[in-house]
Amino acid sequence: MDDLRQRFERLLEQRNLATEALEVLEAKTGVDKRYLAAGAAILLSLYLLFGYGASLLCNLIGFVYPAYASIKAIESPSKEDDTVWLTYWVVYSLFGLAEFFSDLLLSWFPFYYAGKCIFLLFCMIPGPWNGAHMLYHRVIRPLFLKHCEAVDSVVRDLSGRALDMAAGITQDVLQTLARSRALVTPAVMAVGPPLPSEPALAKVRLTQLQKDK
Repeated sequence: MDDLRQRFERLLEQRNLATEALEVLEAKTGVDKRYLAAGAAILLSLYLLFGYGASLLCNLIGFVYPAYASIKAIESPSKEDDTVWLTYWVVYSLFGLAEFFSDLLLSWFPFYYAGKCIFLLFCMIPGPWNGAHMLYHRVIRPLFLKHCEAVDSVVRDLSGRALDMAAGITQDVLQTLARSRALVTPAVMAVGPPLPSEPALAKVRLTQLQKDK
């Protein structure tokens, strides 16, 4: 229990958007930020359990703050925070892919969104116990290194087939246009020059009569 309390206090000492907001509230209300953080966590948990729109709130928690932190990491000169948030987005993407196929089933389980929110928070917390870092190095990275060559081969094969298909479609379109043009040109030539109009014929006759006189 003491270990959890110490971890919680170390989290509150981190400099980020959440801790800065807690410090502002602490200065305005006079309530210790530890109690404010605990109260916010309890209210959030209750809302995720019983509130309307728990899915939207959970997705916002897993996306908005990490997106904000990722932008700050891009703009910072250090590359360590870039690696941290790139790792988070890899885990988040794979989790979203797995959830796409299991969401209809799992969403009926009680406390599903609360558990999902806890998992996403676990993946984004700083420190050596960062969930995304642990999952990446213990699960994702070994699988990637084991199968990356096969995946690259499949990707190259699909890319080559896609390029060949695009080239074939382009050639077929050009041939169709050429055949259409070849069919239209003789038809235009068969029509011949336009016949002279009635006023033009009358003018020619008048000229011939004048010459006869």
